[in-house]
Amino acid sequence: MVDNTKGSLFMVIAMAAFAIEDMFVKAAATSVPIGLILVLFGCGGTAIFVLLARQRGEQVFHPAILCRAIFLRVLCEITGRLTYALAITLTALSSASAILQATPLMAMIGAGLFFGEKINLRRWVAVFAGFIGVLMIIRPGLDGFEVASLFAVVATIGFAGRDLATRAAPSVLSNMQLGIYGFFILIPTGLGMLIYNEQTLALNTIASLQIVGATVFGVGAYNALTIAMRTGDVSVVSPFRYTRLLFALIIGVFVFSEQLDIMTILGSLLIVSSGVYTLMHSRKQKKAVPKGKLRRLV
Repeated sequence: MVDNTKGSLFMVIAMAAFAIEDMFVKAAATSVPIGLILVLFGCGGTAIFVLLARQRGEQVFHPAILCRAIFLRVLCEITGRLTYALAITLTALSSASAILQATPLMAMIGAGLFFGEKINLRRWVAVFAGFIGVLMIIRPGLDGFEVASLFAVVATIGFAGRDLATRAAPSVLSNMQLGIYGFFILIPTGLGMLIYNEQTLALNTIASLQIVGATVFGVGAYNALTIAMRTGDVSVVSPFRYTRLLFALIIGVFVFSEQLDIMTILGSLLIVSSGVYTLMHSRKQKKAVPKGKLRRLV
């Protein structure tokens, strides 16, 4: 299977699993603190990835984690996970997910800055159009503006940074090992939130099952995302992150009875259209350039 095709497929799988994870987190947050959800989610994910790593004979804590790429990945993981958890808890899942679709645009900019991937004027226009779509959903200064929606904006920066740091991570680190570090950092983050907000560790059966569901789908999504980002070209694979919006809209409408307004729909379409354009443009570039020069142009 061609690298970009394989990477794109795993990205779609990851986005479907992430949407289901979001559903469980949002449902659990109605009865338990976000900090507790992060702690349990982190514990479950860490345990699963530790078992997977040990089955493969891999070190749980590899010396290669002591590098700048992993440090940045951890910071971005905390930023993305925490702010997005707050976003889907305090705002509609559909709108938070729509805003998150700007992540590939952020990743594309980062790929150009840090990996030397070429971004021409047309793709910059697509990026600008995507951010206009985000503004249409957020609507700053208008009656429909929700301050909490800014959490989703910050999350896009965090997740884009995590994806780029994943690509820059030492190749000696496996997907399982990266998963361990990504989930482990959520434990102290959640504990810090609980202590800061002076919240209790109260937990009920339904919330426990919801967190288990979020952990299972989160681990699957995390692994698929890591494979996607380490397989294909960032600028080609990243736009498939937009499929998360479709899954989120379906869940938001049919599970949480959310109402979609025209501005959210149009903004979402604009964001997705910009992503589709960047994907098609990247493929055209590859077909037009000799094979030996592809790495410099993508």
